[in-house]
Amino acid sequence: MTDTPDLPPAAQRALAEAEARRKAAQELALPKELGGRAGPEPVRYGDWEKKGLAIDF
Repeated sequence: MTDTPDLPPAAQRALAEAEARRKAAQELALPKELGGRAGPEPVRYGDWEKKGLAIDF
């Protein structure tokens, strides 16, 4: 990260910590779902549709 002189030191530290967390974050190793729905995860995108009925969470 490059130092930005227009940001206060606390903000620069927060940005550096966030960058370190992003680098350290790893993808979850979840098992593949068997017999699940195709397409994007409906819970993640906020709605569910099955047999023409849409349900918003």
